[in-house]
Amino acid sequence: MKRYRRILPVIFGAGMLAAALSGCGGSDGGKQIVRIGHNQATDHPTNIALMEFEEYVESKLGDKYNIEIYPSELLGSQTDMVQLTQTGAIDFCVASNSILETFSENYTLFNLPYLFSSADAYHMAMDDPQIVDPIFESTKKAGFEAVTWIDAGTRNFYTVSTPIESPQDLKGLKIRVQQSPTNVRMMDLLGGSATPMGFGEVYTALQSKVIDGAENNEMALTSNGHGDVCKYYSYDMHQMIPDILIGNCAFMDDLSEEERSIFEEGFALINKVEREEWVKAVEAAKDKAANEQGVQFLYPDTKPFQETCASMHTEMLAQYPDLQPIYDKIQEHNAQHPSEAE
Repeated sequence: MKRYRRILPVIFGAGMLAAALSGCGGSDGGKQIVRIGHNQATDHPTNIALMEFEEYVESKLGDKYNIEIYPSELLGSQTDMVQLTQTGAIDFCVASNSILETFSENYTLFNLPYLFSSADAYHMAMDDPQIVDPIFESTKKAGFEAVTWIDAGTRNFYTVSTPIESPQDLKGLKIRVQQSPTNVRMMDLLGGSATPMGFGEVYTALQSKVIDGAENNEMALTSNGHGDVCKYYSYDMHQMIPDILIGNCAFMDDLSEEERSIFEEGFALINKVEREEWVKAVEAAKDKAANEQGVQFLYPDTKPFQETCASMHTEMLAQYPDLQPIYDKIQEHNAQHPSEAE
């Protein structure tokens, strides 16, 4: 793995970070530096896929571009990185769909709890250009666009000491959620106390009992150590939210037709490699969490959770009626790929 550049030991705020990045210069030995930031560890499927992208693009365009990957929030929180990508201080970043909701209302759709009936329906919908293209292109005026989606599995609740078997078990618990209005609303309906915070802050907050739990996929237990503190992981399966790789529009527009084609092939490679790695990583994470960290996996009836959150679909479509055709298209995939529990 090529050594990534550590910009500064401590930088506070997107503005200072942007200034520091600008000071680093945009070339390396005559090559244009392409910076990509994300918040996952180096062994995470996202980072593995991005490294494959780096190798592929440099094998084709290595005389012009030097790809640099910055994992583990080295370039700041996801919100910071989205802002840096907007301004062109960095060229790409991986952001959760929930974060992008605050930049474009169109992303609200993918944040709805229980939007997809099954993992197959989720994958088919996210591979459908009629569904994703209008949403991915909706932020161009803001200075960035989505270039591919990244599987982030199913989001579930995990807690320090309280097993979650039903929505009632969440009442009174402080649960970390992503910085998304939809996620806050979901927790309000489920009876928990939503506590939005950056992902990098979660471990300390769990350890110090500032929060009682969080919600994420299984990888958070192992790659980020949350399973060292949280001993219950409950498969309520409330969301299947993709991570999104976004690119600065000015950078993308400056690519020649040939370069753009190679980058597009690289984006497709990211999606393919990450999804393959994801399956293996989840199985390994569950094994480690259960056998080394002592995490107990719970499988509650998901219907009470789904019924509690059902009103959010009606609320969202009433607020954003332009999303109705995309929502209906997703329902077609749901009908073709129903839940295995049905």
